[in-house]
Amino acid sequence: MTIFMSPLRDKLRYARRVVIKVGTRAVLTDDRKPDRAAIGRLMADAVELQERGVQVVVVSSGAVGTGLGPLGFRKRPASIPDLQAAAAVGQALLMEAYNAVLAPRGRCVAQLLLTHEDVRSRERYLNTRNTLNALHGRPVVPVVNENDTVAVDEIKFGDNDMLSALVANLIGADLLVLFSDVDGLHDAAPGAGRRTQRIEVVEAVTPDVEALAGASVSGLGTGGMISKLRAAKAATAAGAAVVLAHGKTDRVAAIVRGEPVGTLFLPAEKPLDHRKRWIAHSLREAGTLTVDAGGAKAVRDHGRSLLPAGIRACEGRFHAGAAVAVVGPDGKAVAKGIVEYSADEIRRILGRKTAEIEKVLGYKVTDEVVHRDNLVVVR
Repeated sequence: MTIFMSPLRDKLRYARRVVIKVGTRAVLTDDRKPDRAAIGRLMADAVELQERGVQVVVVSSGAVGTGLGPLGFRKRPASIPDLQAAAAVGQALLMEAYNAVLAPRGRCVAQLLLTHEDVRSRERYLNTRNTLNALHGRPVVPVVNENDTVAVDEIKFGDNDMLSALVANLIGADLLVLFSDVDGLHDAAPGAGRRTQRIEVVEAVTPDVEALAGASVSGLGTGGMISKLRAAKAATAAGAAVVLAHGKTDRVAAIVRGEPVGTLFLPAEKPLDHRKRWIAHSLREAGTLTVDAGGAKAVRDHGRSLLPAGIRACEGRFHAGAAVAVVGPDGKAVAKGIVEYSADEIRRILGRKTAEIEKVLGYKVTDEVVHRDNLVVVR
């Protein structure tokens, strides 16, 4: 049987760093137990890649779903303490299943549990990257999950799709595979009233593409198509190709051979450098700076730093070093960046020339409110 190889997909054969995200439905059976057959196929492909020298990291959902049955829950609970309790039980059972299928291959799981603090802190972000790099080449398969046992609303990633994109950004992945309960992105949302077709290639995640998203139907996971599209947008901006495929029927091995599996999202032609990836996708915005048309143009079109003269309003309470959104006079996003001054200081100097900063504040840290090296333009 001859399989057509798209030139775009053929490049996936040369990926040297691969992140594989598996959703809850992809790793659990219908009765909410670890699906050892599915996990076995996943690990077989991961080990095969490792044996070729490829760095592989698996981001696995399913801990909460696995823990529901032993705790007597019939459906996913709404309260954070109940979710944490289910995760505490489920993590051990799920990793036991991963280790059971890896043991015959001479490998074991290296588990990393992360919260948003681990990627928001630059030091912890780099430490996590160093850990993953140190595990590469060892007889282990790194398996990452959100630390649901301690995470609360303020520090939750929200879903493992975005977590997998952050991990892809963190290791500089060439390929992110998003396994879910769908075979790819279709040309209409579920329930659109017509038969849909899978989209082969997406050049960029635009608002029109995001409009194709539908809600999660599993009742176990927290994602849905929109979270996968946002993860694809983040990962492709950092230079990774992304493939969205079906976790039960599609294989990593087929994807990296260039076979027409799932939907391929193309990487950006000019990816962000490593620091700007961290700013764009790992930091949460603590406030908003509204700039005038001139300030928006200087930042967006000319790669300039944001000066106080171009700022018209400052919302939020934050210190120097916080991440903020930069929006234009129409309220549309222009950029995201790290401020050199606190919110109170910015309110005192907004609209002023740089030469006036020291006179107003009594000191001057720098001429820029956000330096261009710490600004990421929103496209």
